Amino acid sequence: MTSLYEKLGGKPAIETAVDKFYVKVLADDTVNQFFTETDMDKQREHQTKFLSYALGGPNQYSGTSMEKAHEGMNIKPEHFNAIAGHLNETLEELEVPEEDRDQVMEKIGALAPHIMHK
Repeated sequence: MTSLYEKLGGKPAIETAVDKFYVKVLADDTVNQFFTETDMDKQREHQTKFLSYALGGPNQYSGTSMEKAHEGMNIKPEHFNAIAGHLNETLEELEVPEEDRDQVMEKIGALAPHIMHK
């Protein structure tokens, strides 16, 4: 069975999506404060690896747990939803079919309890 990672176009497509995604995130005053002290090159690389892994690609994600990575950030539902919305919008712009977008968003949604209120 073809993974979402492969269906979306592998690493080059994920890198493009991550770049477009962070343009939206950094322009959004609702959530950009979470990235003011962040090395964005490192963040993009980390996010590319994480999304690749989450979408069934090569198991190369060795970062900290979601809980640990978001510890002390006090991410609220409106922050999580804004970020998820930017991801969905990015996938739409990249013409990812709705069925595949829904699968990606379902995987991201499952992470909410591990990210919010930490």
